[in-house]
Amino acid sequence: MKMSHVGIMVGDMDKAVEFYTHALGLKVVMGNTKVVEERETAIGRMCIAVFGEGFKGFNIAHLVTTDGIGVELFEMVDRQERHEVDFSRIGIFHFSLQTDDFEGAIKRTEQYGGKVRMDIMRYHPEDDSKQAKMVYLEDPFGNLFELYSHTYEETYASDYE
Repeated sequence: MKMSHVGIMVGDMDKAVEFYTHALGLKVVMGNTKVVEERETAIGRMCIAVFGEGFKGFNIAHLVTTDGIGVELFEMVDRQERHEVDFSRIGIFHFSLQTDDFEGAIKRTEQYGGKVRMDIMRYHPEDDSKQAKMVYLEDPFGNLFELYSHTYEETYASDYE
């Protein structure tokens, strides 16, 4: 099994594309595209099946990480203004990215309207040979994401305290 993509609801497509490309370095595969409710095309029928009758349309853009994982951005016509994370609900509550430019990505996240949610943490502070760091951040719309300095496998290859 391979990861294909993650879908993220945003409040302003232009701002979202700017954030995910400039702050986080993703590449646009398909730019901002308007989707309306209709039954004439396979995409139209699929959207009705997923979002239900009367979803009022949305804008969509497809981006990709440097290792080929897709990020599908949705700006629904009918939406709440900001995502509020509810840790008591079952379901996905964040996604994670890994970068070689850890500090730069954090600075750009704030520069482009995102937020740092915590202090930077090291997984193995007792061992100087293991420098894996992480931090939780938000995009400009309140979507929570985690940033890693090392790969997932490198980060969890041994126990931590």
